[in-house]
Amino acid sequence: MGVVIAAHDEANVIGGCLDALLADAGTDAGVELDVVVVANGCTDDTARVAAARPGVRVVELAEAGKAGALNAGDAVVRGFPRFYLDADVVLGPGALRAMAAALTAPVDPPLAVTPRREMVTTGRPLLVRAYYAINTRLPIFADALFGRGVLGVSAAGRERFDRFPAEIADDLFLDSRFASAEKREVSAVASLVQTPRTLRDLVRTLARVRAGNAMLRASHAGIRPSVPSSWLRDVVLPRPWLAPAAVVYVAVTLAAALRARRHPRGAWGRDASTR
Repeated sequence: MGVVIAAHDEANVIGGCLDALLADAGTDAGVELDVVVVANGCTDDTARVAAARPGVRVVELAEAGKAGALNAGDAVVRGFPRFYLDADVVLGPGALRAMAAALTAPVDPPLAVTPRREMVTTGRPLLVRAYYAINTRLPIFADALFGRGVLGVSAAGRERFDRFPAEIADDLFLDSRFASAEKREVSAVASLVQTPRTLRDLVRTLARVRAGNAMLRASHAGIRPSVPSSWLRDVVLPRPWLAPAAVVYVAVTLAAALRARRHPRGAWGRDASTR
């Protein structure tokens, strides 16, 4: 199996990510794992922390940029299935092997997989938790590859695309390469996604995501469209007790949309509050 991790100033979290991966591929597991960390534009010890892990290969790029980092890692990583991880993702025991088993199943294997999506909101302010009370119930995530921080493809799945585009929405791009029946959520394992710790950080994070998605849709055909009314039709109307949370959700979404208009094209960004 091959793993590519694009890392920009992730010294505080990359160690935990790598330790979990290496534990999952220990000698008792019988898993051959090639992990490539692409430290791009780093001003901290990301490369040193990653290189200290046995068997982890590090590629250093002077310029920051997630697409460039993913392409650089993809060019040298060995083996399939292949996984793309965010540097702050910590997978539980057996997660990587379970997703790999799904991709290599003898009968009707998918071309792409993700773990179950679990948003960590413990200790977050009420308004942040209110936003995710709506977000986590949106049906768009039922067959989506995005929003989880990790996804995997088989060798046949990797043939669906050439290079990652310059736009920052790499997971939305990959999601668009596969039909719903070709993707699968491995529900037995979860990706614990750390949510922003403040309302301001939430708006900033959403603005970056919206800007990247808009750029990708403008430059590529066949990208999954957004469904602006889904929060009301699919979430709140069947669950009217969520109406107060919906007010927060709409306000945060509008604030992020306004901020997204000013987001620099292709800018590398992530939620610093969880690092």
